[in-house]
Amino acid sequence: MRRREFITLLGGAALAWPHAARAQQPAMPAIGFLDSRSPDALTDRLRAFRQGLKDTGYVEGENVAIVYRWADNQVDRLPELAADLVRQQVAVIATPGGPVAAFAAKAATTTIPIVFVVNEDPVRLGLVVSLARPSGNLTGVNIFNAELVTKRLELLRELVPAARTIAVLVNPANATTTESTLRDLAAVARTTGLQIQALNASTSREIEAAFASFVRVRPDALFVAAEPYFYARRVQLAVLAARHTIPATYSQRDSAEAGGLMSYGNNITDAYRQIGVYAGRILKGAKPADLPVMQASKFELVINLPTARALGLEVPPMLLARADEVIE
Repeated sequence: MRRREFITLLGGAALAWPHAARAQQPAMPAIGFLDSRSPDALTDRLRAFRQGLKDTGYVEGENVAIVYRWADNQVDRLPELAADLVRQQVAVIATPGGPVAAFAAKAATTTIPIVFVVNEDPVRLGLVVSLARPSGNLTGVNIFNAELVTKRLELLRELVPAARTIAVLVNPANATTTESTLRDLAAVARTTGLQIQALNASTSREIEAAFASFVRVRPDALFVAAEPYFYARRVQLAVLAARHTIPATYSQRDSAEAGGLMSYGNNITDAYRQIGVYAGRILKGAKPADLPVMQASKFELVINLPTARALGLEVPPMLLARADEVIE
């Protein structure tokens, strides 16, 4: 071989080595994040999700990518967004937005692991076969909000003992939560003599219309269903409840912090951290079928005293004593 040809051969090999090395580097794994809302409503919760990933050794942009898909409160878009995540070949899909998002992901794939947050029993919903051994490709966190309907109503009646007619704000686009909420409240109504008045709202305009109906049929109190969309509209709900001077109960502390009268539910921010942990464990090789569905165990009662005073309500001392937080 001539000297010039030999040098050219060496040079070509040297240029090829870096490319070969780069080709052998593993691609950064991607997590799909599917939610029915928009990101501006979930800043703290997204931070908690990323913290859960960090707890397992993953940092967004460094060794894991997160592919976000937001339905912007249009739940009928969730199936197409879930299908898109499957086409993107993400390694895990996180669905913290309740049963609607979880079912959309479940329908889109039977192989990609799915980590959900739902507000009622995932076994009864049909998402998993068992809490301890979920089977299939789904696992996650049950935050029990649907199971707390009766307790929330009891607390509302303790604060407003004269209440006889309760308006219940539900989102018909989320049929699962709507049905369970109205069913449980109807059962309480039969034994207590309460009258339940269901109000449907799936948009901001429909929420306004629901409150406008109070002029014609004046309820004594308002029960806001544990619904992702209502969480996104928590400020609007608090403002309207104040404007119509109606006592209202919510499922999440953020609503009380936004000016709502009272809330009772679990720490959902921690649930987001937990699904981040599970997503990280799955990236490390764990199978969803072997990860038990976690169940929330800490429930918080939050009372907003300025709102109570504005409504002319005196909070019973016993109820104040049981509150986990009293907003002054």
